[in-house]
Amino acid sequence: MSHTLLHDESIPAALDGLWIKLRSVSWHHGRGMELQLIRSYVLLIARSGEGRLTVDLDEHRLRPDTVYIARPGQTIGVTAVQEGLDFYVFPFDARREGEPDEPFPFQGEIPVYPETQTGVLSELLYHCSRSDDALERFRGQSAFQELLYWTMKRIRLLPDSDSKTALERTRAYIESHYHESLTIEQLARMAEISPKYYVDLFKKTYGKSAIDYVTEARVNGAKQLMMHSDARLRDIAHQVGYSDEFYFSRKFKQAVGMSPTAYMKKRRRKIVAYTSPILGQLLALKMIPYAAPLHPKWTAYYHKMYRTDIPVHLSAYRFNEDWEANIEALRQAHPDMIISHSDNLHPDEREQLEKIAPVYCIPLQEHNWREQLQLTAQLLEASQEADCWLDGYERKAAAARELLHRELKDETVLAISVFKQNYYVCPVRGMRDVLYGDLQLHPARGFDPAHCNRRITQEQLAEFDADRILVNVCQEPESLAHWQSLQSSPLWLDLKAVRRHRVYTIRSDPWREYSASAIERMLNDAVRLLYGDRPD
Repeated sequence: MSHTLLHDESIPAALDGLWIKLRSVSWHHGRGMELQLIRSYVLLIARSGEGRLTVDLDEHRLRPDTVYIARPGQTIGVTAVQEGLDFYVFPFDARREGEPDEPFPFQGEIPVYPETQTGVLSELLYHCSRSDDALERFRGQSAFQELLYWTMKRIRLLPDSDSKTALERTRAYIESHYHESLTIEQLARMAEISPKYYVDLFKKTYGKSAIDYVTEARVNGAKQLMMHSDARLRDIAHQVGYSDEFYFSRKFKQAVGMSPTAYMKKRRRKIVAYTSPILGQLLALKMIPYAAPLHPKWTAYYHKMYRTDIPVHLSAYRFNEDWEANIEALRQAHPDMIISHSDNLHPDEREQLEKIAPVYCIPLQEHNWREQLQLTAQLLEASQEADCWLDGYERKAAAARELLHRELKDETVLAISVFKQNYYVCPVRGMRDVLYGDLQLHPARGFDPAHCNRRITQEQLAEFDADRILVNVCQEPESLAHWQSLQSSPLWLDLKAVRRHRVYTIRSDPWREYSASAIERMLNDAVRLLYGDRPD
């Protein structure tokens, strides 16, 4: 758990000569915040409840006795872990003459004494930022300076014996010493608290027991060792902390759902999923690749679910701008085969890939996701698995279709995306295939699903007059600011779907990916959002 703390006397000096400008304010009440790449500093302040803050690859606690300051270029997101989570997000710029690299002296998780005044100032800032009065928005800048003052004033300098800090030390110790014999009593002594309190505090803080955390660390370590072709089960068990290989096998099967032997057999072939849709197709075939694009924002679901199963994490940045780094990572991994989409490869990229391993490209534009799944399966001699998966999906889609038709009847549904200050109707193929193909929902009046990704105006959005609207907002500052502004505009407030509280926000993951796994998650998401009229 990283944080930057200064002694009381050094705080004024750290802030001296610092230029700060607030960019915007957003308030999140009762829900989290989707992962987003930030272009400025961001201050997060919780007023009540507790959330799990993800910053790049790390997780932190967000609650009233901590604030968090993230840096430009990081990826941040918040998940509520308690009801009543209420927090503010303040993007801001900071600059100090002569120190352009790291002008803001505080970063990371900072313990504070909860202060009523910070809540009052946060609420004031939120209302100032949404005001039509330029003078009130100007007032918000001085209020933000005041908020920073109160936050820095209430910094809590922690002694080494603080239980939360000590608890984090034991978690880090588990991750680096899981192969040793670890007991609750030993870990509690390290945290300088009683074993009973340690057990309760660990579960409350990390959402799982300390024993389960040790087991998870050992299983993840075993998965890495299983990547070696000459690995023996008994040796692997001993290396991750189990003296009895049969007991290890039972624990592994409980955690993974298959025996270590079956897992090793499945992982023997080093397959590279070079794009996230290929990863989605392989997972539908029950195949976990050796390398794939993984990132907490760009491929959030895959990163969360499979990051410990996939040894080589390729760059998942959109438009594949980091392909040279991927080439180098694969050159060291020595894969057996690489599967990609021909549409995504740069001119020199395929040539470099072919020097590493045979490259197979699945055409993206010429085939729908079902055909792409079957082509991928044929390549891997897994056509039976593809047929089985598709049969299961068709049954699930039929049940979902019947459920939603009974709920929605003749109501119309429209999917749009917000990118910067533009609106696009049904921007990607997956949305069309799920909503108007598999679920056979009624399109909005005047909208032809055959013509997707069409830019529209607010006036055209009103003309569609949809009963329900699914909205995907690009998680970058300009789009988020425009979305916030749009929601208070008279034209938006007059939309039928808005008046009836039938607007649903949908995430880019899975709704902008085109693969079997993503399509199935879209189907589940559509049912969750639309059935029973429960907006997200």
